[in-house]
Amino acid sequence: MDYLEGSHLGRSLKATAGLHMEQQKPNPEAPPKQIPGLSDSFNPTTPISPPSLNSFKIIKVIGKGSFGKVFLVREKLTGEMFALKVLRKDNIIKRNQVEHTKTERNVLGYVKHPFIVGLNMAFQTKDKLYFVLDYCAGGELFFHLGKLGKFPEPRAQFYAAEITLAIDHVHSLDIIYRDLKPENVLLDAKGHVRLTDFGLSKEGISQSSSGANSFCGTPEYLAPEILNRQGHGRAVDWWSLGALLYEMLTGLPPFYCRDREKLFEKIRKADLTYPRYLSQRACHLLRGLLTRDPQQRLGSGPSDAADIKNHVFFENIDWARMDAGEVPPPWDPKINGSLDTSQFDTDFTSMPIFSPGSLQQQQMMMGRSPSGSMVGSLKDGAFEGFTFTDKKFHGPHGGS
Repeated sequence: MDYLEGSHLGRSLKATAGLHMEQQKPNPEAPPKQIPGLSDSFNPTTPISPPSLNSFKIIKVIGKGSFGKVFLVREKLTGEMFALKVLRKDNIIKRNQVEHTKTERNVLGYVKHPFIVGLNMAFQTKDKLYFVLDYCAGGELFFHLGKLGKFPEPRAQFYAAEITLAIDHVHSLDIIYRDLKPENVLLDAKGHVRLTDFGLSKEGISQSSSGANSFCGTPEYLAPEILNRQGHGRAVDWWSLGALLYEMLTGLPPFYCRDREKLFEKIRKADLTYPRYLSQRACHLLRGLLTRDPQQRLGSGPSDAADIKNHVFFENIDWARMDAGEVPPPWDPKINGSLDTSQFDTDFTSMPIFSPGSLQQQQMMMGRSPSGSMVGSLKDGAFEGFTFTDKKFHGPHGGS
């Protein structure tokens, strides 16, 4: 199956314009205080309410994609904040994304890690799917990178280290992620990384260069072996880490080109230039991660992430402390209360929850037609077993 996600040209053009709106602030010695109603990577909360839209109050739009929106919601019983991802079934079916959606639901049902956004519950109506996810008040890395243009090396190093730990965990479960990009890297209320969107992930992959064959991903971050349709494995995630690190340090992905076919040709064959201001150790790591031969790529050996963690670029990282959340992030989002959405793009937060005066959209949000009757899905049973809560799977097979 071929599935390419949209390019992020708009943000890349922002970066080249050098928008340095967000000021680097020194990280305080004392860790940020816990904000009532907000969880973070190392202080998670779980809803106690039934899996239903009625359990939550919708506050604001914080994201929008091809298939639906993401809302900031408050659990009515506890006052805790969560992210509610709402997908339209007809869009998913029309664009042949049923399997990707079910994969995300299945994978997030058992992948638990501080640097990965947790799925708290999932439920559905006749025409919509709902994911109740951990809320990351620090917003998207995409947003912050777009404002600054590029990150100083210590900040990029910190994010790359936490991402490496997240991918290492995913690989330990024989899963490949396949969709690492700034849009899918969120920051929690204290500035820690959390990966999101596992729709392109694939289970049962334990080899570095084989096991998967789908042509999928986001163009700027595709590994050469995906473009060449030669089969791929875990090493694609390390290529994408290299592409993301290069972008964090320089402001644009490697081989960047507005013409997609030329971009693909450059990924396959072009020499990559490294700006003079990059450190020698950063260049050495990038060359290792952006090695075209997946069997020679850094991280492709049997020890997987260990080879990356042992690289000189990370020589000052205490990996045990990093994994335990004891290393303070280099940037504090400075969240002022649970309703503060200042770290999200106003293009999202200014959106109306419903179109003004549209009773029909409100009813559709609840999974009902304007007349009040349930709208039938296009394919009965396509999302059977989707509902999930409290680590229990509900559906024809039961159990966990």
